[in-house]
Amino acid sequence: MENLKHLGKPTIYPESPELAQLDTFENKVLNRKYTINMDCPEFTHICPITGQPDFAQLIITYIPDKKCIESKSLKLYLSSFRNTGTFHEAVTNKILDDIVSASDPHEARVIGNFNTRGGIAIQVVAEHKKNIEK
Repeated sequence: MENLKHLGKPTIYPESPELAQLDTFENKVLNRKYTINMDCPEFTHICPITGQPDFAQLIITYIPDKKCIESKSLKLYLSSFRNTGTFHEAVTNKILDDIVSASDPHEARVIGNFNTRGGIAIQVVAEHKKNIEK
């Protein structure tokens, strides 16, 4: 539990994803593959062209290996995108990359359901499978 930097401490929101940290804890159930689903219905970031906020529901699903993602650190990490200008595709893939880097899961998937802008709603799905990627 010494890896947990955020849990049980005052909440300090990071100003950017580069300053955010995803905490992990030991997976105590290594004898079974199981799925963790996290629904994040209030995700926001900024359009890099217009500067307007974009809103999305993120659904993060992963099958842990030796580490699990701690949920408060995930909340703080996701909040760090609020002032970050990026496209939907890039932000969804960055979140997946950072989850994989922090926890090295068997599998992970991030679905970004971005709210309608200009009459088009966008869904971005990014996936990772251990030992299959190049």
